[in-house]
Amino acid sequence: MERYKRYNAMRLKSCRIVCMVLLLLAAVGVNAADEHPPTSTPLGLDDCIRLALRNAPELGEAQADIDATSSKLDEAKGYRLPQLEVMTLFGPAPPARREDLLATDKGFKINELTWFSSADATLIQPLYTFGKIAENMKAATHGVEVDRSRKVQKGNEIVLKVREYYYGLMLAREMKELIIEVQEILTKSREKAKKLLDQGSDSVEEMDIYKLDAFASEAQKYRVEAEKGERLALSALKTRLGREQAASLVIGEERLVLVDVVVPEFESFVEKARGQRPEYRQLQEGIKARAALVEAAKANYYPDIFLGGLFSWAYADERDRIRNPYITDQFKHINGGVALGARWKLDFGITGAKVAGEQAQYNRLLSTKQYAEANIPLQIKKYYLDLKEADSSARASQVAYTNAKKWAVTAVANFDFGVGPAKEIFEGLQMYARMRAAYFQSIYNYRIARSNLDYATGEQPDIPLTTKENRPE
Repeated sequence: MERYKRYNAMRLKSCRIVCMVLLLLAAVGVNAADEHPPTSTPLGLDDCIRLALRNAPELGEAQADIDATSSKLDEAKGYRLPQLEVMTLFGPAPPARREDLLATDKGFKINELTWFSSADATLIQPLYTFGKIAENMKAATHGVEVDRSRKVQKGNEIVLKVREYYYGLMLAREMKELIIEVQEILTKSREKAKKLLDQGSDSVEEMDIYKLDAFASEAQKYRVEAEKGERLALSALKTRLGREQAASLVIGEERLVLVDVVVPEFESFVEKARGQRPEYRQLQEGIKARAALVEAAKANYYPDIFLGGLFSWAYADERDRIRNPYITDQFKHINGGVALGARWKLDFGITGAKVAGEQAQYNRLLSTKQYAEANIPLQIKKYYLDLKEADSSARASQVAYTNAKKWAVTAVANFDFGVGPAKEIFEGLQMYARMRAAYFQSIYNYRIARSNLDYATGEQPDIPLTTKENRPE
């Protein structure tokens, strides 16, 4: 028994030394290859989310949509202000004198033409448009909120992807470490079996060597797969963070561990989603915007009431000014005035078709809202059940792998002492590796389910960003 304790102590000490050496070599390699000191700092999940949100092109596109809709709002507001239209002319004009006023056969020659210039200005100040301006402003205001909610949704999707890649990297690392642990046990067991076989011990056969080699080869196969998964997850994370594939990226050594957290009731997630999920806000604001556009289209049935101002001026050298209220000389005059007016455009079916089109878009959003109210709780239910299942699976597999490890350690110790068969090592290690892998997979499933729940309820990470323009509104 004392020998068994010494063996475990030496084995634990050796593992620690090897891990320290590997970590030291990895740190040296990273620092030597990295030209930018900030990237050599290990990044946690929050750091990765912050970088992804800062560098995400999707958020830039979403912000551009917000700016475009805001310009439409500014355009709608601009219709409340006066509109000035100015037209100027410069060209030839025939000469004219006062004494020619009553002449009926007065002609002119080309070489007698003079030049004239004129300017006409019209100022329109809308007074009442039966809702054309107000409803379009209302629609644009709600449209801005729709785009802001869409930007928040994009940010939530990015956070979800970063979490998937980050947890996938953690899972691949845990699997690789598990396989390395199994490989170390197999290597030591083979050395011991070889030694006992050379000594002619009856507790080991040559077939046991073959079994250990076969098992070791299979473990190496799974290790290659785990390393491939680690590289793939790291590459995906680099892409999501806006880093080049050749750039250095150091991720922290966070472990997949089971955390005791009380999961709220299902109904609380549904209520939270109704209050903060961006899709709900998009629908609410979109329906208001469409309703305003319907009213704006109906307003085209009615006239626009406005206050108008007119100023007209023209001048030509070789023409006398005629001061008569019944006669206006288009080449030489000055006049203006202010009037209250109405402008009414009548058509046959065009306005009705536009109203019907806007009403159809409004009805479409109402149907989309009904679909969302029915299916979003269903989506939350799925993620909630996934979370509960992963939690139960992780706790069960934790007990299983703990007992399987005791089995494997006991089998290895008995084999070392020459009192146990190699078969027990195979069976114990297989059960331990399978249950340990299932444990890590369950924790990964738990964290993914929790991330999906946060996405489905519109939960946003409390992470301050340094770039204001790319932060979800």
